[in-house]
Amino acid sequence: MIKEKRFVKTNPSVKKLFEKVAFSYDTQNSVLSMGMDILWRKKLAAILEIPPAGLVLDAATGTAEVALEINRQHPESRIIGIDFSPSMLEEGINKLRYARRSNSIFLSAGDICNLPFKDNLFDAITISFGIRNVDDRPKGIMEFSRVLKSGGKLNIMEFAYPENRFMKSLYSFYFRYIMPPVGNFIAKTPGAYDYLVESVDGFPEPGKFMEELSFAGFKDLKIHDLTFGIARIYRGTK
Repeated sequence: MIKEKRFVKTNPSVKKLFEKVAFSYDTQNSVLSMGMDILWRKKLAAILEIPPAGLVLDAATGTAEVALEINRQHPESRIIGIDFSPSMLEEGINKLRYARRSNSIFLSAGDICNLPFKDNLFDAITISFGIRNVDDRPKGIMEFSRVLKSGGKLNIMEFAYPENRFMKSLYSFYFRYIMPPVGNFIAKTPGAYDYLVESVDGFPEPGKFMEELSFAGFKDLKIHDLTFGIARIYRGTK
């Protein structure tokens, strides 16, 4: 069993939600994204810039899907995945055992706003659809900067709304009126996907978010749109 560390602090209601949906989390993602989540993970892993045997932090690792994809594409890499949900981590550990990747990927409970790592440790950091759930986002981004090596890369994948007016209207209808009830049904958790919509709506516009990254010391900032802009990868260099 995953045991929580004393340093793990997060919003209890959000954590409780992820504990409830862990058993079907991967199925939910694939069904509701129509398989796009698989392509997005491949894209994220493909654009990582890490040296041979590089050390990667996968924050908000969940069930370790991103960590596994990184290791598939960068087989010499070493990956540490942290998450605030013990149930999600249990699912991830089972995957690592089945895939025989336990020697190259390590999972642990952890708090993004208080990372239990020394300064200048990681060659790259990834976080996929998790930055919205960080209580103190600026502090979390500062922590990413602290534990990255000079020249290290930060890669943040997050949901967004397309800039194209037609695609935005179409996606907004799906995102607000179809995804929540279907997602809640699959997760067997009323309100789970209502929270998703609320958290995406509350996320800052790209320009504002890039300002937060710049304030934390990141430079060479770039945005990669995914699938008409319904998701984005924000990239920065320490």
